[in-house]
Amino acid sequence: MKKKERSQGPKTKERKIIRKRDCKFCIDKVMEIDYKDIRLISRFVSERGKIKPRRTNGNCAKHQRQMTIAIKRARYLALLPYINEVYR
Repeated sequence: MKKKERSQGPKTKERKIIRKRDCKFCIDKVMEIDYKDIRLISRFVSERGKIKPRRTNGNCAKHQRQMTIAIKRARYLALLPYINEVYR
């Protein structure tokens, strides 16, 4: 019986090095995130109106919680839309 020959590819998978992003609010030493600052808050909402996850925007856990509360308050007061209309 003959043994099957394998291709001579790499034996181990190469891992991507993911650089940890620093929290913008910790660097600027921001204590509270204000729901009335729409220009700042809108950067953390996707084009569909969803809140971007922490791993995407680089916030720490404390400031991500404050950001979600600020976004929800701004939506409730109609400063931000719940859903942005996307036309196909």
